[in-house]
This record gives sequence, structure tokens and C-alpha cells, in this order.
Amino acid sequence: MMALEEPPAFVVHIVDDDSAVCNSLKFALEVDGFNVQTYARSEDVLAADLSCGGCMIVDYNLPGINGLDLLRELDRRHVHLPAFLITSNPALHVRRRATDQGVAIIEKPLLGNQLAEAVRDSFVRSRPC
Repeated sequence: MMALEEPPAFVVHIVDDDSAVCNSLKFALEVDGFNVQTYARSEDVLAADLSCGGCMIVDYNLPGINGLDLLRELDRRHVHLPAFLITSNPALHVRRRATDQGVAIIEKPLLGNQLAEAVRDSFVRSRPC
């Protein structure tokens, strides 16, 4: 009897320097069945192996580098995962730049299942491991 092939592993990569936000997002997404990896610093993400399929959830206000700059650097390094920028009341220039980079903005406070639905939809555009 042939074993059933396991579905591809997708990882939700969360980047936020606020540990309470990271932990609550991780908990909520794991309850929804997602595999989650968190990072407190942009340096940690840049050093990580992001070769598996999945998506990025990145806070705009990170120490040292903003979330859009981090995503641009990942893109420059050929890491092309669907990405969501989480922020409160983004300025018009942030909205424009996110649009230009193809990054969806999800505003804080995060309400309902908006984030989980966006993550689930993003996996269609992501390649498996």
C-alpha cells in the first residue's frame, strides 16, 4: 500500500520587535493550523533560511530598518514570499510604497479572521518547500 504524500510545508514568518504581538499572532495562527516562525529583529530574518514556501507578516516599525526596507532587501536576495505589512494608520507615502512593492497592508488592530484569511490566500501564490 502506498503512503499518502504529506501536503507541502508552508511557514508564516512573523517579524515584529514587540514580543507580545509576535506571541499573540503566533498563537492565533497556530490555532488556525499554520506553521509559524517569529523573528524580533530584521537581522534574524536576513540570516534565516527562507527557502520554504509561505508568507511574511512584517511590522512596519522595526528598529534599524522599516518593514518595507526589510522586504526590499529580501527581494534583492531573491526571497520572493507573499508579504503583509502590519501597521497602525499608515501614512500615504507608506501606502504608495507598499503598493509599488506589491505588499498588502493590514492595519492594526487586527480584527476577526482577516489575517488568517489573507495568509491562507497567500499560500496559493507561494511555492512549497
